[in-house]
Amino acid sequence: MEASSGLRCLSLLLLAASSSASVIQRRDPVPAGYVAAPYYPAPYGGWDDTWSESYSKAIEMVSKMTLAEKVNITAGTGMFMGPCVGNTGSAPRVGFPQLCLQDGPLGVRTTDNITAFPAGISTGATFNKDLMYQRGVAMGEEFRGKGANFYLGPSVGALGRKPRGGRNWEGFGADPVLQAVAGAATIKGVQEQGVIATIKHAIGNEQELYRMYNPFQQAYSANIDDRSLHELYLWPFAEGIHAGVGSLMTAYNAVNGSAVSQNSYLINNLLKDELGFQGIVMTDWLAQISGVGSALAGLDMSMPGDTIGNQIPLLGLSNWQYELTRSVLNGSLPVDRLNDMATRVVAAWYQMGQDKDYPPPNFSSNTADREGPLYPGALFSPTGVVNQYVNVQADHWKVAKAVAQEAVTLLKNNGSFLPLSTSSPLFVFGTDAQTDPKGANSCTDKSCNRGLLGMGWGSGSANYPYLDDPISSLRRKAANVTYYATDSFPSVAAPTSDDVAIVFISSDSGENSYTVENNHGDRDSSGLVAWHNGDKLVQDAAAKYSNVVVVVHTVGPIVMEPWVNLPSVKAVLVAHLPGQEAGDSLTEILFGETSPSGHLPYTIPVSEDDYPASVGLVATPLSQTQDTYSEGLYVDYRHFQQAGIAPRFAFGHGLSYASFALSNASITRITDLGTSPLPPARPAKPASPVASMNTTLPAAAEAYYPEGFDRIWRYLYSWLPSNEADDAHKIGAAGTSKYPYPEGYSTEQKPGPAAGGPRGGNPALWDEALRISATVTNTGSTPHGGKAVAQAYVQLPSGTGYESPVLQLRDFAKTGTLAPGESAVVQISLTRKDLSVWDVVAQNWVLPGWPEARTAVWLGWASDDLATVCYSDTLTCEDGAASPV
Repeated sequence: MEASSGLRCLSLLLLAASSSASVIQRRDPVPAGYVAAPYYPAPYGGWDDTWSESYSKAIEMVSKMTLAEKVNITAGTGMFMGPCVGNTGSAPRVGFPQLCLQDGPLGVRTTDNITAFPAGISTGATFNKDLMYQRGVAMGEEFRGKGANFYLGPSVGALGRKPRGGRNWEGFGADPVLQAVAGAATIKGVQEQGVIATIKHAIGNEQELYRMYNPFQQAYSANIDDRSLHELYLWPFAEGIHAGVGSLMTAYNAVNGSAVSQNSYLINNLLKDELGFQGIVMTDWLAQISGVGSALAGLDMSMPGDTIGNQIPLLGLSNWQYELTRSVLNGSLPVDRLNDMATRVVAAWYQMGQDKDYPPPNFSSNTADREGPLYPGALFSPTGVVNQYVNVQADHWKVAKAVAQEAVTLLKNNGSFLPLSTSSPLFVFGTDAQTDPKGANSCTDKSCNRGLLGMGWGSGSANYPYLDDPISSLRRKAANVTYYATDSFPSVAAPTSDDVAIVFISSDSGENSYTVENNHGDRDSSGLVAWHNGDKLVQDAAAKYSNVVVVVHTVGPIVMEPWVNLPSVKAVLVAHLPGQEAGDSLTEILFGETSPSGHLPYTIPVSEDDYPASVGLVATPLSQTQDTYSEGLYVDYRHFQQAGIAPRFAFGHGLSYASFALSNASITRITDLGTSPLPPARPAKPASPVASMNTTLPAAAEAYYPEGFDRIWRYLYSWLPSNEADDAHKIGAAGTSKYPYPEGYSTEQKPGPAAGGPRGGNPALWDEALRISATVTNTGSTPHGGKAVAQAYVQLPSGTGYESPVLQLRDFAKTGTLAPGESAVVQISLTRKDLSVWDVVAQNWVLPGWPEARTAVWLGWASDDLATVCYSDTLTCEDGAASPV
C-alpha cells in the first residue's frame, strides 16, 4: 500500500476494526509440501566488506543510544504524522535525524514540481539498459531534491505471474531477468544520488484481492515451491541485493502459510543469510501483524508504525515503538536483535552518505497548501510551512520522453503502412488520446480511467506537472486532424481512401486501495479486454475506414482478437504507460521522425484461456485464500512454449521501420567453471561486528518519558511511563518472561548456507561464464534508421533430471541508431547462475549435466524469433538454425 490508501483506506480499516473483536483465524489449509520452515536467529549485518565502513560508524552511533532511541528509529511515528508517507522516529541527541520514506516507483508521489516518469512496464519495454539507469539517476536526483531519504522502489514483485494482476505495471515485465536488470540499474542510478532504494514487494504479491490481513480474514498465502522461488520470484531480489540496495520491503501476503512480515524462512534464511542482505527489511504499510514475533523473524522497520487488526490505527497504538521498548525490558526480545535492527537502519544512512549535507523534506504528502498541520493525523496539531514548492525537474523530461518513446512497441505494420505523412487527413477516436477533461490530476492517485492512461492507480502513481497528450501533439504536427473525443463511434462523413483513423484504447489496473470501474486493483472485472468498449470502437472504425491505426495504453496484455486481423487495421502500437511525455514520444514514431524500438515485456495471448488456470485470480472470502503456484516455472512465455500454444504476439516481439540481421556470432569462455556442477565453496562468513555490541539489559530509566514532555495525540513514541518501564524491567531482570518463542527458535548465529554469500549469494554465481559477440546490421533499403535489441535465451540440456522451460531470457543488448547499411557489435554476457538451476536437495545452484551436456544460447529479436545459436561445449555458433519453438 505504501500509504496509498489515504483517508479512504483508513475509513475502511476503522470500520473493519470496529466490527470485530479479534482476527478470524480460519483458513483453507496450506497444501502439503509448501512449508515455511522456522529459521532463527536473525543473522547480524555488517559482515559484507562493502558495508564494513558504514557498519563501523553505525555501531559507534548506536552504542551511544538509549533503549528508547534505538527503538525509535526502527518504526514510523504513525500515519499522517509527518510530511512523508512514512516518517521514522529519530535520535537527535546522537545526531540521527528523522528519515523520510516516500513513494513511488515512477516519481515522487503526492507532491508538485516533479517529473512523472514512464511506469516500470514502459521502462522494461525499452530493453535499454542505459535508459533504465538514466531514469534511476533522474529519479534519485528528484527524491534527494525533495528531501526524501528513501525511494520506495523499484518494484520487481509482482513478477507478472498473473496477467490480471493489479500492480504488474509498477514492475518491468513478466520475466525475472528483465525485472532484475531493470531493477538493478534503477537501484544503481537512485543510490548514486545518495537516496536509499527500497526493492519490493518480497514475495508473492501477485494479486491485489485479499492481499492484506484484516479483522475478517488472513491475507492470501502464496504457496511457492523452492525451485520456482529461487529461479523466478527471488531472482530479481538477489540481483537487487547484488547491486547494493539499501532497503527491502516485504509483501502483505503470506508465503507458504506464514505472513511475509514475520516469515523467518524468507527474511532470516533467504534474504539475510543466503543472499547476504545487509540493509533494512521493512514492512509494507500496515502489514505488520505481530510485535516480538516479527522482530525475531528478521523485520527491522515497521511502517508507518501503527498497528491494525484488533486495534484501530491513528489512536497511537503500535506493535513496536513503546511496545518494543517494553519487550526488550521484560526480556522477550533479545537486546542483540534490537542492536542489529537499529544498526542496519543507521548503516544504510551512512552507506548512502546521508550524514553529509542531506536536505530535510521540503514538501508535504498531506496537502498542496503552503501552510498546514505538521501532524495531520493528530486531532490537534501545530501548524507551519509544509510545502516549499522546490522544483526538482531539471531537464528530466528528456529522459522521461526517451523512455516513453523507446517503449513504444510496434506489433503490426501491414504493408509498411507506418510511418504516416503529416499531410494525410487524420481522424482520431477515443478519449484515451486526450488529457482528462477534469484535469490530469483530478482523481486521487489516478483512481479513475478518464482521458489518457499514462500510469495505473495507487501508491505507484505520481502527479503530472503537465501532460503532453497525443491529440495535442498530433495537432501540432499534422495539417488536417479531426478529433472525436468519445469512446462510442460517432456519425462521420464517408471517408476517402487517403483518410486514416487513429483509434486510442486502454486497459487500467492498480492497487486494491481503490476500486475503479468495478476493478478491485486487479483487472478482476474487466479481464484482459480494452476498457470503455474499446474493442467495439476499433471494430466500428475498421468498418468505416480502410486505414486504421490502433494505439493501446495498457498496464499489461489485452486480447486483441476481435480486431487485430481485420483488413482495415493496418498497424497496432502498444504505448504502455508513458507518463507525462505521452504525446511527442508517440507521434514522432507515427510520422517517422524516429523508428519504434520497444519490445513486449510480456506475452499477448490469443485467448485468456491460453494461460494455465493456476494464474487466475483466487478468492475464498472469510478464510485464508490459498494461491498455489502449481504451474511452477511455466509463467508467461515459458508456459506458452512448454504447452506448444502460439500467442498472438510473443514476449520480446517488437517491429521497426528498419530491418536487421545478425551475423558473425562468436562465443568465448571467460571463466573456467571446472568439472563440478556445483559452484566453488562459498567464502567463510566473517564474524559480524554487531556481535561485539553491549547486550546487557538496559536500565528502566532509558525508557522513561522525559519530564514535562508535551505529547501529540496519536503520535507514536518509544518511551514508557516510568511505572510501566519499571514493571517490565523487573520481569527482565528476574528472567521470568513468559514469551512463547516460536518452534525452532535459537539464539546461536549460523555460519550461513552453502549457496550463500555477500551481495546476493555465493560470489561465484556472478562469474562471467560465457561471452557472445555478434554483429547487428541495418539491412533495410528505406531511409529509416533504427535501434535493434538482440535477445539471448538459454536452452538448458535435457535428460539431466532437471526439467526446465524450453527457453529462458538471460541477457539482451540494444544498439544505438543504425543507419541503413550500418553495423554495430553487441555483446551478451552469461554468468554461472544464468546457466544453472536450483537443486532443491543440494540446496545449491547446479550446472545441469555439467560438463558433458550441451547448453545452447539462442540469439534473435524475440522469444519466438531466434535463428542464431551458440553452444557451450564446442564454443561454436551457427546461423539459420531451426529454433526450438
